Amino acid sequence: MKMERLIGILSILLQREKVTAPELAEHFEVSRRTIQRDIESLCRAGIPIFTTQGTGGGISIMEGYRVDRTILTAPEMQAILAGLRSLDSVSGTRRYAQLMEKLSAGTGRLVPGDAHILIDLSSWYKSSLSPKIEEIQAAIQQHHTIRFSYFSPKGESVRTVEPYYLVFHWSTWYVWGWCQAREDFRLFKLNRMTDLTTSAAFDPRPAPLPNLEPERIFPAKYRVTVLFEPACRWRLVEEYGVDSFTVEPDGKLRFTWGFPDGNSVIPWILTFGTGAELIEPTELREQLGTLTETLARRYEGRS
Repeated sequence: MKMERLIGILSILLQREKVTAPELAEHFEVSRRTIQRDIESLCRAGIPIFTTQGTGGGISIMEGYRVDRTILTAPEMQAILAGLRSLDSVSGTRRYAQLMEKLSAGTGRLVPGDAHILIDLSSWYKSSLSPKIEEIQAAIQQHHTIRFSYFSPKGESVRTVEPYYLVFHWSTWYVWGWCQAREDFRLFKLNRMTDLTTSAAFDPRPAPLPNLEPERIFPAKYRVTVLFEPACRWRLVEEYGVDSFTVEPDGKLRFTWGFPDGNSVIPWILTFGTGAELIEPTELREQLGTLTETLARRYEGRS
């Protein structure tokens, strides 16, 4: 792509005092004539580039325009590359890593194999998630609405949304945008979206950043107390932290936490099988008891 090549050429010129057209042509795998046209394009864009002929000549950028290469240190460049690679993990491409390599061309400091931080943002649903991310990203850039069927605890609905941000949070991908049905900004989980299509263009409105504080998204309205078997310690540490429980004299773990509602508690408790006993609140304990009796009758006598 010409734009990426122009960025790469400019990056090299900012970091090296002089470079020849054959070197640039070999680096970007294009002809010398193409490099000459690229240099002309950069000059028309106002970049102060000049060339010198003969032995020791080459292409240079005005000294006062050159960026001090110490602005970004090697560790900082590696951190940027780690972030860009994490975006590549979503789509399965090297698009962002290649861009970073072009931007760092000529420094001699940024080698892809040197990275010691690896971030993988892909998921079990990568085959279905990546196309959604690509389509939503294009809709954001082109200011087009997106339309999709959405599945939530309240039921299924069809939404038309003006997308503004793709958000990766709580190990899940979301899109933040203006919902035309609710006439407000909403956060939609990509895994709950089907039949995604791009629709009409829209005029962008001022879009606030989403408030992703857990207290706002998952308000602790429902406080529960659970006794866990010691074997469940690893899950409590992983999901809620080592300070989320206390150890009883008999070795059991007393866990007290706030949940958004009772409906989110019971399924979670059931994932522990016989390793968890819900103590409080009483009404939720009774609901869980009724549910387990119903399940016992359903599976009674079946082989």
